[in-house]
Amino acid sequence: MLSTEIIYKIILILAVFTVTLVVALYSTFAERKVAAVLQDRYGPNRAGPLGMFQPFADGVKMFTKEEFIPGNADKQLFILGPSIAMLTCLMTGAVIPWGGDLTIGDYIFKLQVTDINIGILYLLGVVSVGVYGIMIGGWASNNKYSLLGALRASSQMISYEIAMGLALIALVMMTGSLSLGEIVRQQDEGLANIVYQPLGFLIFLVCAFAETNRAPFDLPETESELVGGYHTEFSSMKLGFYLFSEYINMFISSALIATLYFGGYNFPFQHSLGIEGNALSIVQTVVFFGKIFFFIFFYMWVRWTIPRFRYDQLMKLGWKTLIPLAILNLFITGIVIGFKNGFFN
Repeated sequence: MLSTEIIYKIILILAVFTVTLVVALYSTFAERKVAAVLQDRYGPNRAGPLGMFQPFADGVKMFTKEEFIPGNADKQLFILGPSIAMLTCLMTGAVIPWGGDLTIGDYIFKLQVTDINIGILYLLGVVSVGVYGIMIGGWASNNKYSLLGALRASSQMISYEIAMGLALIALVMMTGSLSLGEIVRQQDEGLANIVYQPLGFLIFLVCAFAETNRAPFDLPETESELVGGYHTEFSSMKLGFYLFSEYINMFISSALIATLYFGGYNFPFQHSLGIEGNALSIVQTVVFFGKIFFFIFFYMWVRWTIPRFRYDQLMKLGWKTLIPLAILNLFITGIVIGFKNGFFN
């Protein structure tokens, strides 16, 4: 018979999975509404009240479109590519703390699927595997435009992972922990990490845009050069997986930015409001999602405001600007920690 804790973990996993899909689903709707406001037009307004059912109409369209696999494509890898892209982006939500502790009867449950002590390494590892989903899909299509898009995506993501990793190393040096739960708890005891790591945050933010292939870093799917990039030959839900994984990655990266640099589910003066126990945990979760939605909006705002780079500019930014800045930030962090601990006395 399953224990209470295992049952709770299963429920929490299903809840995180469902929330991730729902947020990603309606991010497609929000993106078009934000674009409409910025471009002085209406956006979706036909399917349901204010167009709220448009994401479901899009889902039905994806499921019912003709399933097409090019004759010269590698069928197994052609299916595996979008599957990897979707699987890896869903795995990342397991280590994110979504709120404080809940007390149910005699049990105290964390609103985090698992608080492993190598949470940041887990995230970097899963994100690295996601590159294979794009690379395999582009190569298996047996299409030169898809292959060029896949090469662009893989080189871009690998390049910006270096700067992102260096920014996170500086954060780990400062906090002394790889656990996301511990990093959030430390920000409750002091100030948010953005105060101590402003340069690291800026580097991480730019790299997050590049890792999700969002504009102005959407070179792997530039329609003016590569038709549709790495997913040119995909249709139906295989194309849907690629498009949907982009919005899930945007949601997860927004949650990570809020977790690592903006206090996670903590908020100012939370312990002086007279709210305790489960009520405080619920408020913390609401605040955390408020932070996430702000950064999702920021993603969309940037996409519909800034034009994309040329590919040489994109690689130059990654290798000649962000990586040196990340090393400089690492060096400064080490000096500050050294002075704080009296190593230079």
